[in-house]
Amino acid sequence: MIQFILNDKEIETNLPPGMVLLDFIRYRQHLMGTKIGCREGDCGACTVLVGELVNDALHYHTVTSCLMPVGNAEGKHIVTIEGINRPKELNMVQQAMADAGATQCGFCTPGFVMSLAGFCLSDKAPTNENAIASVDGNICRCTGYKSIEKAAIQVAGKLNGKNEPIAFVTEHNILPAYFAGIKERLKHLSGKIITGALKEAAAAKERPHFVGGGTDLYVQKHDEMKDAAIRFLLDHPEYNSIRKEGHKCIIGPSATVSDLQRSAIIRQAFPAFDQYAKLISSTPIRNMATIAGNFINASPIGDLTIFFLALDAQLVLSDGHAQREISLRKLYKGYKQLDKRPDEHIEEIWFDIPGKQAYFNFEKVSKRTHLDIASVNTAICLQLNGNVIEQAGLSAGGVGPVPMYLQSVSDFLTGKTINEKTIQQAIQTAMTEVSPISDARGSKEYKSLLLGQLIKAHFIRCRPELAGE
Repeated sequence: MIQFILNDKEIETNLPPGMVLLDFIRYRQHLMGTKIGCREGDCGACTVLVGELVNDALHYHTVTSCLMPVGNAEGKHIVTIEGINRPKELNMVQQAMADAGATQCGFCTPGFVMSLAGFCLSDKAPTNENAIASVDGNICRCTGYKSIEKAAIQVAGKLNGKNEPIAFVTEHNILPAYFAGIKERLKHLSGKIITGALKEAAAAKERPHFVGGGTDLYVQKHDEMKDAAIRFLLDHPEYNSIRKEGHKCIIGPSATVSDLQRSAIIRQAFPAFDQYAKLISSTPIRNMATIAGNFINASPIGDLTIFFLALDAQLVLSDGHAQREISLRKLYKGYKQLDKRPDEHIEEIWFDIPGKQAYFNFEKVSKRTHLDIASVNTAICLQLNGNVIEQAGLSAGGVGPVPMYLQSVSDFLTGKTINEKTIQQAIQTAMTEVSPISDARGSKEYKSLLLGQLIKAHFIRCRPELAGE
């Protein structure tokens, strides 16, 4: 039995946990404000809020309900557009959209409103930039984005003095008063939920089917997943932790891109991580997409995979009984072929945190600057002694059938001094190691040229004085 709160109503359902939340909301609860658009997480028309308890604090974030299995709603607060309506008048966000003339046909409007409501409930500073960024996962076909930006800026202006988000939005009548009681209701609900899915499955001699964010799984296999009658191991707090032990950063497999963004450990190790994250999809997808899912999906252009290949991340695989450790660099054997048995799952991910003399950078080019999959992406991690490279790790995506660790280039760079000659030789070495193909994202010649330019960009960011050479 899956239990959660939908708006102000407690829900219990024994429907297949693989059913997407969007269909449950519309066809089982008849809440039609959440719209069906692309069913691929791109348009944002189906955006809802998810509230969950983390370390005894209630946090909300946006998700695209077309990609979220209803099983992942267990123990959480799901909020649709109906759940933020006021009885006799528009709420503040809706009023801002109306005042700015930010809607025409109205199909996309609920998604925009929910994203802005999520911003009101977030701990992000109420700046114009953050308000506009909160709707980066929403597409409007007819209104024009300037009026929507004006509405977002109007919302930001109403949030001055926001310290405790839930108290603020309820006390200022921005969102309904029932939000103030959700934390205690979730605590009561969580006491009734059966936890420890792995142990429970083991006791029943079942093998759970793992679903994390589902951001690609439900795009590729929606019909297969929606009626699945098997047990799911879904989104449990014990699997999304990020902790530090000595010089190691250890990450749970269901940690999301947003979890990485919020982590003080990650932010300290990678001061530019927010810039890298902006290149990875949209806010709702970053709130859902998991690290392990990105690895196991084995896309040749997986952004997180390329990021962690450069860091020589290690994976702890488990079949529920025994564990083994494997380097991410050894995981990929061919297109969508992994050195992993079907009964194994990623239990943990770890990497050595780069030292003070290290340099790390991630680059990505796609047809759109944001919200697009890469034509080519690449990451580099260098251990430096002044201008000398003591150790190098370079990875690239979009230039072969698998996410690639460029062993030959990395070996070549080790021991070299950073200068124009070294960079050009590294690019030449890379061309012997990659095998891009022509596709919708560019010709093989373009991708080869692009990789060379991105390798140069790595070094220019490391040594800006090289830009003039």
